[in-house]
Amino acid sequence: MTVADERISTFLARAAAAGAREAGAGAVRRVTALTGGTYNGLYAVELDGGERLVLKVPPPFGRPRLTYERELLYGEALFHRSAVGAGVPAPRVVHAEPAEGPGREPYLLMTHVDGVPWWDVAEGMAAAERDRLRTGLGALVARLHAVTGPGFGYPAPGGIPRAPRWSAAFTAMTGAVLDDAERYGSWLPLPVPEVRARLAAAREVLDEVTVPALVHFDLWPGNVLLDGPEGERTISGIIDGERMFWGDPLADFASLSLFLGDAESDPAFLAGYRAAGGTADLDGPAALRRIALYRCYLYLIMLTEAVPRGYDAEHTAWVRDFAAPRLEAALASAG
Repeated sequence: MTVADERISTFLARAAAAGAREAGAGAVRRVTALTGGTYNGLYAVELDGGERLVLKVPPPFGRPRLTYERELLYGEALFHRSAVGAGVPAPRVVHAEPAEGPGREPYLLMTHVDGVPWWDVAEGMAAAERDRLRTGLGALVARLHAVTGPGFGYPAPGGIPRAPRWSAAFTAMTGAVLDDAERYGSWLPLPVPEVRARLAAAREVLDEVTVPALVHFDLWPGNVLLDGPEGERTISGIIDGERMFWGDPLADFASLSLFLGDAESDPAFLAGYRAAGGTADLDGPAALRRIALYRCYLYLIMLTEAVPRGYDAEHTAWVRDFAAPRLEAALASAG
């Protein structure tokens, strides 16, 4: 057994001792490191009893990170429990110990979900299948948005504090990432004070949001799993809920639009969303300004995290080329 396998066996033993039956279903047969994530470590774990689990472990305590990334596993566990409860296909939480601190590693243990990321098969997908899947995704997102929380913001007790008003929570969230940009010296296409001022000038449109809904905020095609033969694929799981927060349902339209076209102008997605009871109001300029604000937040995260993540020159250049013009366009649309 390798050192990595021994480490993972320790996590499983902790979970089994806490009463997680699946964690004690056998010795570790195989551990496979999974790629695609940029923050947490992710491992597929096969046990002798046939069970397949997924283990997520954050970076070592004290490693550079963005402020919102403190104790992300609280949000991930909460997202998956909420999604399964809402009838949305997602990994089931086997056991979670998300609290961070020196001396005891946090982790999240989940069930395995069959499927491949939509992103892996998007190229060449027939338009009819794409529209059918986008309609189905719209329905699932509507179910997520029907789940409501105790306040606005991130759920982690050690992270950015929640607030009773969405405008206050979102101001704290964007303020934190701009503080991070200054702290790490991250490159932005505009000076941080200018970005702060332009976000503050649009803040009044956020006060229309009065109910804190479950927001995934990372619903790009890499986090939607598909299963089945070509032409008959179905959505088998929504994964990687670590960026979740309680907020405006329209916030999910930011990442839903990445690489597949704007969700707010996608008839297939909107048909599924509305048929399943999605209540996000897309009529009027205020809704579009709010979506623009959420795109600003997403692009600010992408640009700022390049330094603490240690991106190489090639990936840093790609992020700048992709996110910087979109950030400037979103700021203009939000104003």
